[in-house]
Amino acid sequence: MAKKGILLVNLGTPDSPEVKDVRKYLDQFLMDERVIDIPKLNRTLLVKGIIVPFRSPKTSKLYKEIWNENGSPLLYYSELQAKMLQEKLGNEYQVELAMRYQNPSIEQALEKLKKGLVSSIKVIPLFPQYASASTGSVLQLVMELLSKWPTIPPVSFVNSFHDNELMLEIFADNAKKHGVENYDHVLFSFHGLPQRQMTKSDHTGKYCLKVNNCCDNYNDANKFCYSAQCHHTAKLLAQKLGLARENYSVCYQSRLGKEPWIQPYTTDVLKKLAEEGKKRLLVFSPAFVADCLETLYEITVEYNEEFKELGGEHVQLVESLNDDPRFIEALVEMSK
Repeated sequence: MAKKGILLVNLGTPDSPEVKDVRKYLDQFLMDERVIDIPKLNRTLLVKGIIVPFRSPKTSKLYKEIWNENGSPLLYYSELQAKMLQEKLGNEYQVELAMRYQNPSIEQALEKLKKGLVSSIKVIPLFPQYASASTGSVLQLVMELLSKWPTIPPVSFVNSFHDNELMLEIFADNAKKHGVENYDHVLFSFHGLPQRQMTKSDHTGKYCLKVNNCCDNYNDANKFCYSAQCHHTAKLLAQKLGLARENYSVCYQSRLGKEPWIQPYTTDVLKKLAEEGKKRLLVFSPAFVADCLETLYEITVEYNEEFKELGGEHVQLVESLNDDPRFIEALVEMSK
């Protein structure tokens, strides 16, 4: 019998932490029309003329801080997840890994599935919460590439898994290892996105940023909204940890540019908590299934230093899903 194809897709990473490879990565990433969703001419001038030339050397230094003997942590754990999933699924499946930006590419992975004569393809973007700039971009490129095939096998997609029970269980257990009771406050820090991308996802045109606390309740009006899914993930994790609402905050990191992004910003929340006399913070980053630049450096180093300068004592990262066998079980369920 023909095998069933599984395509795992994560965001991407430079081939190396050197400036030239970081420049290539940032150029491909930021030129994506779903990432910076402005007219192409404006996007080209902004990305190629300003952001990439000035940001590449700085970002290269940051990647060098997290690069290790295994190379890129994101790629290392993604490859491990694909290998472990293949072992769990067995010979009835063919698992391929791709990165939306850089290598291994989605096109290369799809070609491997084609050569494997798979009977179907299931695409699993490794982003728990749906966003146009991440999951949406993956799905669009996969459909564009497959549309050029003479024969297209049955294709299906995992849209999001922000409320996956096994994922929540791993994050909660990882937090318990640090002793949640030893911290003054818990942060659920998600990757930020421009507010305009949230309003675009509102199919009603009457809900996003027009209803008070529009993201607090996950419902039919906001079920495809990234921010609403983030809040829902945080709420479910808080319930698992027995956290009262006043003991945790939802915030957003990694802002780019000056226009309004989803709020509150993590940096603003750090300042507020320091002013309230909070000393020790436990920080989740549940938008990622593997530790990467945003967790290993932005939270562990940058936010830790920033919080200490504000009068705090320590910011502790809750480790990501990485190679936890339970996450592989979750991927098995999604695959089937």
